[in-house]
Amino acid sequence: MKKLALVLGGGGARGALQVGALRAIAEAGLKPSLLAGASIGALNATYWALHGLDRSAVDQMEVVWRASGSADLLPANYLWLSVRTLFNRPDSQIPHRMRDFLIAHGITPELTFAQIPGVQLLLVTADLNHGQPVLYGLDPHQSVLEGVLTSAALPPWVKPLEKDDKYLLDGGFISNLPIEAALEHGAEQIIALDLSDPREAPPDARGFGAFLSKTILTVEARQAHLERSLAAARGVPVLYVNLLGDTHVPLWDFKTAPALIEQGEAQMRTALADWLPTQRPWWQKLFTSPGNA
Repeated sequence: MKKLALVLGGGGARGALQVGALRAIAEAGLKPSLLAGASIGALNATYWALHGLDRSAVDQMEVVWRASGSADLLPANYLWLSVRTLFNRPDSQIPHRMRDFLIAHGITPELTFAQIPGVQLLLVTADLNHGQPVLYGLDPHQSVLEGVLTSAALPPWVKPLEKDDKYLLDGGFISNLPIEAALEHGAEQIIALDLSDPREAPPDARGFGAFLSKTILTVEARQAHLERSLAAARGVPVLYVNLLGDTHVPLWDFKTAPALIEQGEAQMRTALADWLPTQRPWWQKLFTSPGNA
């Protein structure tokens, strides 16, 4: 049996789409041996790994995501928050919202990667001092909470972590869909769930916010292309699914979670219907007639 890795990309509130996708994956009987996540994908990967990689764990995740709608984890006034950050007057309460929310839902300060049962969990963060990705999870004694918070440290909402000689922030800045991390740790087949949405900044959008969104989308698309190309060069098949809501959802709009969960499940079921038959052993394919395929 090939080592299956599940790669979960970043995308803020659009992470609810991944919850629905995980429901479809669990019901298909797929159980990855490696999870790699960046940003909100790190949170989803951690929660699923912590609770058992099955349908009941997804049900618990859905409860958490529904609660996120009233937690105001990423306030919508990000431009004002950015200005405050530039003038060294950040809102000190916002980072605590995310931390407190994670602790309330079981990702406690005492939890280490050694306590994650039955699956290898890798959380990607970006080190700005050295221009390199940093992986949490290689050291079993590392704090899971620190790994999640650092992988999702997206300014102006959550400030980067300065530790040792590193300056760590959101993993999406260096590998928003961390296929490379999965490859480097033995993945032989990969399911990659991307949350990038080109509707974030339509071609006719203008202004600084649109410029920033277009820049980030361009970097993310290039990263994903290169990492998928790396997998192809190594002969590792990737089921790539770009999960999209029916309408564009901003990073901070967690109130859309219930609808996105259902939409993500439907899209993943469609993707798996095409992919799973290709995973059957050769001898099953040989004795399956075209009418029963």
